Amino acid sequence: MVEDKDKEAGVDEVMVEDKDKEAGVDEVMVEDKDKEAGVDEVMAKDKESLDEGVNEEHHQNEEHQNEEEVVYDENTLDDFEIFDPLFGDQYEEQHQNEQNEEVEKGHQVEEENVELVDEENNVPEMEVDMTDFQDILQTIDDGIGTEWNTDFMVVEGEVEGLIPALSEVFPSAEHRYCLRHIHENMRKTWKLSEYKEHLWKCATATTIPEFEHYMSEFSFYDNKACEWLRKIPAKHWARSHFTGRAVSDILLNNLCEAFNIKLTEGRDKPILGCLEYIRQYLMKRICNVMKVMEKATGPLTPTATRILEGNKSQASQYIARWNGGEKYQVTGPWQDQHVVDVKNQTCTCRKWELVGIPCKHAIATLNEMTANSEDVGDIYRWVHKVYWLDTWKKVYSYKVEPIKGRIMWPKSLCPTKLIPPPHHNQPGRPKKKRRPSEDERLSQSQRESQKKRGRESQKSSQDVSQEAGATVGPDGVTKLTRKFVTVTCAKCKNKGHNSRTCKGQGGK
Repeated sequence: MVEDKDKEAGVDEVMVEDKDKEAGVDEVMVEDKDKEAGVDEVMAKDKESLDEGVNEEHHQNEEHQNEEEVVYDENTLDDFEIFDPLFGDQYEEQHQNEQNEEVEKGHQVEEENVELVDEENNVPEMEVDMTDFQDILQTIDDGIGTEWNTDFMVVEGEVEGLIPALSEVFPSAEHRYCLRHIHENMRKTWKLSEYKEHLWKCATATTIPEFEHYMSEFSFYDNKACEWLRKIPAKHWARSHFTGRAVSDILLNNLCEAFNIKLTEGRDKPILGCLEYIRQYLMKRICNVMKVMEKATGPLTPTATRILEGNKSQASQYIARWNGGEKYQVTGPWQDQHVVDVKNQTCTCRKWELVGIPCKHAIATLNEMTANSEDVGDIYRWVHKVYWLDTWKKVYSYKVEPIKGRIMWPKSLCPTKLIPPPHHNQPGRPKKKRRPSEDERLSQSQRESQKKRGRESQKSSQDVSQEAGATVGPDGVTKLTRKFVTVTCAKCKNKGHNSRTCKGQGGK
């Protein structure tokens, strides 16, 4: 009996332990439910914060686009191809982010348009970020191997975002603006040709006093236009504010425009075909320049030789006086007087410093030193080395290697088959010619009007000459007609025949 009671007591204890375990399980389940509830609260908070962040970011993007909207004019589209594939990734990434935001919000919204439309031509454009130009300029830096202290110069047109990118990648580079684009922007408000003359006078002045003199003349002509021009830093467009580190005084970006016009035929080809066209063009150009170098005579390049000879002819009108040290005072006609520092190879006219070729004042000084039996040497030794013929040959010493045809190319072992991207043909005939700027359109219309007036004057002169018995040749020269004109013989002075066919009809 006692054992049975003990067993029953043990069973009761086991049942109590099971109940305790069940109670513990219930407590664990309650704790799990509390944790799940906490997780749900955290997820709800995260979702709310995510939605608020997305909405705030979307609102900031809209404000940023409204504040920094870039509208390119026709000149910008000429000099900067907005549809360049280097900037296509930016558009696709932004478009994909917008679609992801729509999925997270859970409702359909109108797709935000990131293209800017030109008001005149309805040409879609994109906002260009500074980081895109930084990547391009960094690639150029890696390719040519420039250092931070390299004398580097960049001449550009109207490209938004390039200036801060240049200051980041090339902090020591001299940045210049194309004067043609400045004039085109000026021409939108001031269209007369006198404004262009004043602009070029101010830009080509090499000294600060001369620059201020022409700016005062411009201000007297039109103060508003002059104040508009003063807002552009003079160090970017005026020779008087240029440094001599670049050894060049160019004001236009014709160097790249001359290369751009050669790519007209290869511009509409695919990327590989366009690169192949450029490679073949460079091979041909290097060969043509080598032929010119073979015909060049003298130690300098043909252009430098022509400039130096012109300065020599003008230097004969100047008189140099020595101060007993390293400087000379050079006096010439029209109260032209400057100081030449032979040791530093500078002149107060700044042309020798800007271009690197001795100016007329410097050549007059060298002539005076030669007359005083000083060892000056050959005059080309005073010219900067960038104009030497040997330097020119070193530049073109690097050749573009020819490649084999496509049949000889090795086959790729890549298992993935690369397919071309989807292409959609735009309506209408594709345009191959560049869009002419406003200045070019006006110049073309003026030429057409001049041709029209010439044709009208030529037609009127033909009418008058026909009435007077004369004719107008294809070269526009009026000639007398031989119709109804009687020939007079030089021997017998009779009419109807000449001296070659004279038989003595009117003789003795």
